[in-house]
Amino acid sequence: MSQPAKSSRATAASDAPETAAGSRAAAQRLKMRRELAAAAMELFATKGYEATTVDEIAAAAGVARRTFFRHFRSKEEAIFPDHDDTLMRAEAVLNAAPAHEHPLDTVCRGIKEVMKMYAASPAVSVARYRLTREVPTLREREIASVARYERLFTRYLLSHFDERDHHDGNDDPLLAEVAASAVVTAHNHVLRRWLRAGGKGDVESQLDHAFAIVRKTFGTGIGAGRLAGPRVPSPAATAETAATGDVVVAVARADAPLEEVMRTIERALKEHHA
Repeated sequence: MSQPAKSSRATAASDAPETAAGSRAAAQRLKMRRELAAAAMELFATKGYEATTVDEIAAAAGVARRTFFRHFRSKEEAIFPDHDDTLMRAEAVLNAAPAHEHPLDTVCRGIKEVMKMYAASPAVSVARYRLTREVPTLREREIASVARYERLFTRYLLSHFDERDHHDGNDDPLLAEVAASAVVTAHNHVLRRWLRAGGKGDVESQLDHAFAIVRKTFGTGIGAGRLAGPRVPSPAATAETAATGDVVVAVARADAPLEEVMRTIERALKEHHA
């Protein structure tokens, strides 16, 4: 009986170095990508984008040309070194979302990973922004990156609702897709405003304000009544129901927080069907 336990311990011990090695390799990969990106940005600023070659970028970073192409497919890709990792972090936020959280709130938390990426290096982000305004190729690359985030968030929202279930009275599939676009648009609006200001200002509070507008516009409609939450009365929201056939009326104060309003609706529906 003791042999399996010994085997399990041995397996865990052998897995640990592999996990640590994988983490180190990922960190080294990101470090090299950032070094190449920094070299590219400096050359673009001094020589100009069109006049700069991949060989010059590699040489400035102290690596061979083949090393550059192990990390980037082109020189325009080199100024966006963190997008792949940021996309994975955003997806991890979605995958780890608590069951009670409204999916729109989860998406807002996920896209904050993108803002963190820009805010981590304001000077680099501002220089990159100015460069993308001047070079159409880089602008197209940036648009393609934004589209990847939007697809991720749209898929997440639609996964909570049946996108094929289009019929009168069910607007969830439509709202899910529009809401995903709205979250990305709100994020990009705040980001551009922050970059134009030279990377100064409390960008996090500005982003929270923008997301509050998105939630107010779409949150009360998308997935209404689907949230699970504790059935604890709140002074901000109370439920009264009047049922006639399949009609249920829930009453809440106009200044109640969105989360309380959603819980009020759920309580009303549960009490009606009890």
